[in-house]
Amino acid sequence: MEKFFALSFLCLFFCSCGDSNIKNDIDKFPAELVEFEPSEMNPVFKGGGKGSWDEMIRERGFILHDGDLYRMWYTGYRDTVSNIKYLGYATSEDGIHWERYKDNPIFRGKWTEDMFVQKVGSIYYMYAEGTNDRAHLLTSKDGIHWEEIGDLVIEKRDGEIIEPPYGTPTLWIEDGKWYLFYERNDMGVWLATSNDKLHWKNVQDDPVLPMGPGEYDKEAVAANQIVKQNGYYYLYYHATGHPEWMTKEVDWSSNVARSKDLINWEKYPDNPIIDGNFSSPILVFEGGKPVLYTMHARVDRFEHKN
Repeated sequence: MEKFFALSFLCLFFCSCGDSNIKNDIDKFPAELVEFEPSEMNPVFKGGGKGSWDEMIRERGFILHDGDLYRMWYTGYRDTVSNIKYLGYATSEDGIHWERYKDNPIFRGKWTEDMFVQKVGSIYYMYAEGTNDRAHLLTSKDGIHWEEIGDLVIEKRDGEIIEPPYGTPTLWIEDGKWYLFYERNDMGVWLATSNDKLHWKNVQDDPVLPMGPGEYDKEAVAANQIVKQNGYYYLYYHATGHPEWMTKEVDWSSNVARSKDLINWEKYPDNPIIDGNFSSPILVFEGGKPVLYTMHARVDRFEHKN
C-alpha cells in the first residue's frame, strides 16, 4: 500500500510538472505579442478600385511608425494593363485612416513586391521580391524616391551560388551584423548573413523554420518580421496547410515562433494567432503597445486584447 501511494505521489508530481512546463512554454510568448482582436474600422486600406493603377494590392506590404507618421509601402497592380507589380506609398497620422501619395506609384523601374523596409540612420533600406522571386535591394533618403541597388546573391555554406527563387526577404540587424530571412517557394525559411548588403551566405543550408508539423503550416511558410523582447526573438510568419496553394486561392494564416539564437525556433503552441485568410503580419508599436497589421489582399488592423 505504501508503495502504491509513493508511486501515486510521484505520478501526480511529474504530471503536474508536465502541465506546468506546457503552461510555461506558452507563457514565454507574451500575451501582448500573440493575442489580438480585429479593429472595428477594418479594412483600413485596400485596392484603389476599378481603373486605378493599384486596382488590387497583394503580398506583404510594410508599415513603419516613423516619428509621428505611419508610413506604408505596398504592391499595387492592374492585370488588364500590365502584370508588373509596382510600388505604392501611403501615410497616416493614426494608423487607421490612410492617404495615398499623390504621385503613386513611387517606383516603376522594377517589379517590386513583398517588401521589407528598415531605416538605418538616415537611409531607408528596402528588400523586396523582383521578377521570378529574385530578391533585390533599393535605398532611399526619404522613403519616397528609391534607387535600385541590385539583385541579391545568396550562397550555400560551401560558396555554391543558390539560383532563385528566393523571396519574402526579411531583415534583422543586431550589433552591426545584417541577417536575412528568406523563403524558397515557401518551402521553409532560411537564414543568411552579409557584409555588403547584397551578397549573402547561409548560416546553415537547412531551413531554420521548416514547414509543419502543424496542419496550419504543413504546406508553406514565409517570414515577415522579427521582433526582440526580453531576450527572445519573435518571428511573425504566414503559412498555409492547403496542398494546392500554388494553383488555387486558399486561406493563409498569421503565426509566431520564438528563438534565443535566430536559428532554433519554437512555434507558438496556439498558432495561428490570426486565422481566416489574414496573412503577412507586421507588428507596429504605438507608444509601446503592439498593433498587428495583416497585409495581403487588403490591410487589416488588430489590436491587443485588453
